[in-house]
Amino acid sequence: QVLSLPIVVIVHGNQDNNAKATVLWDNAFSEIDRVPFVVAERVPWEKMCDTLNLKFMAEVQTTRGLLKEHYFFLAQKIFNDHSASLDDFQSRSVSWAQFNKEILPGRGFTFWQWFDGVLDLTKRCLKSYWSDRLIIGFISKQYVCKLLSTQPDGTFLLRFSDSEIGGVTIAHVIRGKDGEMGGQRLLSVMRRGGVIMAWCLAAGSSQVENIQPFSAKDLSIRSLGDRIRDLGQLRNLYPNTPKDQAFGSHYNSEWVGAE
Repeated sequence: QVLSLPIVVIVHGNQDNNAKATVLWDNAFSEIDRVPFVVAERVPWEKMCDTLNLKFMAEVQTTRGLLKEHYFFLAQKIFNDHSASLDDFQSRSVSWAQFNKEILPGRGFTFWQWFDGVLDLTKRCLKSYWSDRLIIGFISKQYVCKLLSTQPDGTFLLRFSDSEIGGVTIAHVIRGKDGEMGGQRLLSVMRRGGVIMAWCLAAGSSQVENIQPFSAKDLSIRSLGDRIRDLGQLRNLYPNTPKDQAFGSHYNSEWVGAE
């Protein structure tokens, strides 16, 4: 008796994401001689890391896989635990429910829905940036603040959005300088209820700002490289690479020539 690879039949496109999760889990974690349709409900986190890495590399078609710091971020996300160490996570197991059933805290989607959105975005718009290691991607907003808070003004990095499915955002540091607005620098202005509100940054202090995430639709209109080139407040890719040196090969030559 020969069994085929798993097949999932769907009747609507909105079932596609769940179908892909089912096939991935079955392919990765079922035993060769198992009873049909029987697969473990929990698997070691270490095996899940291997599966996510292989899926990412195959889907994006890149030789640049996930790194241990990426696994650490993903573990914090799926287990909703920001106090455990990397070694602590290695001894844990993850359930099917945590992978594709339970909604992430404060979000409207599951871990797999979020991860699959990252796959789709990277495959469609960010493959070359990822392969060139220009995107850290899998990193928390809190850790980004820790990395950038001591960096010079205009230092930036790229991370996948936590709040949106299939979005990439740019985090950059703004540092107050002496001589600006009497020792303060205008940070942002907002009109609220007919009142203009302004925030200022004291000289010597820093603020890490996250730009509104770009979706695949946004990046199909104007590429990530050209958007980075447009933003004058971005100067050096973390830790200290000038942005034109890092992203120059990704600029649209027609736009460069038009200047």
